Amino acid sequence: MEFKSLNEIENATSRGRKEMFRFGTALLFIVMIILFTSNLQTGTGAVPVELVVAAMIGGYMALNIGANEVANNVGPAVGSKALTLTGAIVLAAIFESSGALIAGGDVVSTIKKGIIDPAMIGDSDTFIWLMIAALLAGALWLNLATALGAPVSTTHSIVGGVLGAGIAAAGWSIANWDKMGAIAASWVISPVIGGIIAAAFLMWIKRSITYKDDMVASAKKMVPILVSIMVWAFSTYLILKGLKKVWKTDFMTAAAVGLIIASIVYLTVKPMIARQAERLENSKASVNSLFTIPLIFAAALLSFAHGANDVANAVGPLAAINDAIQSNGVSTKAEIPLWVMLIGAIGISLGLLLFGPKLIRTVGTEITELDQMRAFSIAMAAAITVIIASQLGLPVSSTHIAVGGVFGVGFLREYLKRSYQKTIQEIRDHHQGADQQEVEEFIKRFEKASLIEKKEMLSQLKAHKAEVELSKKERKSLNKVYQKELVKRSAFLKIVAAWLITVPASALLAAIIYFTIRGMMLP
Repeated sequence: MEFKSLNEIENATSRGRKEMFRFGTALLFIVMIILFTSNLQTGTGAVPVELVVAAMIGGYMALNIGANEVANNVGPAVGSKALTLTGAIVLAAIFESSGALIAGGDVVSTIKKGIIDPAMIGDSDTFIWLMIAALLAGALWLNLATALGAPVSTTHSIVGGVLGAGIAAAGWSIANWDKMGAIAASWVISPVIGGIIAAAFLMWIKRSITYKDDMVASAKKMVPILVSIMVWAFSTYLILKGLKKVWKTDFMTAAAVGLIIASIVYLTVKPMIARQAERLENSKASVNSLFTIPLIFAAALLSFAHGANDVANAVGPLAAINDAIQSNGVSTKAEIPLWVMLIGAIGISLGLLLFGPKLIRTVGTEITELDQMRAFSIAMAAAITVIIASQLGLPVSSTHIAVGGVFGVGFLREYLKRSYQKTIQEIRDHHQGADQQEVEEFIKRFEKASLIEKKEMLSQLKAHKAEVELSKKERKSLNKVYQKELVKRSAFLKIVAAWLITVPASALLAAIIYFTIRGMMLP
């Protein structure tokens, strides 16, 4: 009895112990940052307390980016079972860190997206307080969003923080409202473009492979083409965005190099896929397996590019504060020292390892059901949308694109299911009064028919009898059933609400923090 009681107590407290381990490990990371920065060798001799505080908050921000935003890169791969949760976390941690350290950039803009005018900031002390407030506000908002299970944009969190602290420091005129309008527009542009591209790719895959009679033969032809397009998109994306520290070039050169790489990959993978396809059954589930390895590569490349680009969201304000302390002034660009980049890279990886699983599950499994084809379409949408947006100068969010892709795939599935159910209902209506067995046999033939045969069968039906329309009430009821089944509306509404309030919430937090810091620092 005593052993049973002890086991029950141990089981009841296991979750609490795990949470304490995560919290303790994160706290240890922050303490290590404090100890490290306290012993830095600076040009002025003693290490300013502002730099220690900023480094501590920068580490906290990096932890939250790893916990929240990295899930978008690997969530679809986990949801489709191309990767296990552990495998995805390890892969993302390695490639996020590699991207940050190899291609993370030497300099960073001190005023993110140019949303406030640095000339209106009076002195370096005010600038340092402003950036500390912005960094802490962005980190706190990300922490709250992660706790609520909502994937939000780190870029928008920092933008809101800088905007709120800037207004608190110098008034409303400091803000560049044209830039803010473009950022607000990206709340709609990013997920819509990502969703449309993901849905388009999935529809292409369905029409060219899964709607064919011989799916294996179609897959042997189309999968190498799809993989080559993926390689072209990712090569161009990485050359433009991820490798700009190593090699800075224009779009046309990047696209041409990407096309050469894609052509080589096509010639390499075509015989490999053909050999693998020979062992497959003629079924959708079997053909799905051909997308597993490309999807793993896509998750790795997205993580690398994210580490190269978005680590600046964690360490950019810290680099700006370090530059302001060293130069005793305010500049528009700041160098990123290696120790600052290491804080960002390690913090993002650690945040992913400790707190990432919650958001990975949200993106991968809690919005809509994903398989490898759907997840591949989402990865393609993420890469292509960022390329398009960068060429058009649109300030899109990688988080919004990836999650928008998940929604796009889910809503396409709803549309296809709803349309198919409507077609079945029309068949039954056309056969009203006929023998029930005859109706069921026709439906079975229809379900097994190819896409072309289905069209012919429907056209023959309509030629014999006029279409019978469902009533509005019946149609609405039918739509509601399939919407609930394929896309979780609660997850959709929660995520959209979090996106809409990210900038205002982080701005308000930053203003409050700035006034608090100024109140404490002023004599």
